[in-house]
Amino acid sequence: MSGLVQTEPLLGEPPLLVRGDPYSVVVLLQGYAEPEGVGDAVRADGSVTLVLPQAWGPASRHRESPPEGGGAKTALEEAARGPILVDTGGPWARDTLLGALARQGVAPGDVTLVVGTHGHSDHIGNLGLFPGAALLVSHDFCLPGGRYFPHGLGEERPLRLGPGLEVWATPGHGGQRDVSVVVAGTVLGTVVVAGDVFERSGDEDSWQALSEDPVAQERSRKRVLGTADVVVPGHGAPFRVVREAPQPPN
Repeated sequence: MSGLVQTEPLLGEPPLLVRGDPYSVVVLLQGYAEPEGVGDAVRADGSVTLVLPQAWGPASRHRESPPEGGGAKTALEEAARGPILVDTGGPWARDTLLGALARQGVAPGDVTLVVGTHGHSDHIGNLGLFPGAALLVSHDFCLPGGRYFPHGLGEERPLRLGPGLEVWATPGHGGQRDVSVVVAGTVLGTVVVAGDVFERSGDEDSWQALSEDPVAQERSRKRVLGTADVVVPGHGAPFRVVREAPQPPN
């Protein structure tokens, strides 16, 4: 990474817990992308991350239905009171995902909100495991049963889900509708779950080939690096963002 920003690996194997107040972040499954060895084939799956409100626990599993007529803001804030899953991996990882959730004490019916960073199959392949959750997939937000809400998400207008918890529009990789989840207040600072805005640490020479809009994605990458202390990329290990202090002129 050039300039005053560098990245370095965040050590630890999944599940990787980053405690925080009021939200902790658990990287349940680490994404990967590996050449298959046959032609140009790649075997890949996306990272899966759990955002847990500090106040949530097994005793708080009873959920209230969002009030009628409250609009998207109210519905999003209500959905964020329970476990939030960011991406679900591909359908081939179904059992692995269920096992990873169970080890965190979370059943599929406990998940109140699923955020899909973009619409590729290796990131939203298990939405069907969570029929009782609200869904924010790219820029589409709906409650269980298919009740959709307009919300106005844009690059200049993030969606606030709770204190220090936001969804950002970070276009580029999948076109204009990619999103990232920003969690402030953890022991490592601000964690950004970035989908494929970043494939992995050190992807500077390769991400452009997979991008539908490299100009927008470059803008999104700079924005994330300007805020994040830790980035959870789509297909690699989480990494720290290290900012070097500007040197005074001689």
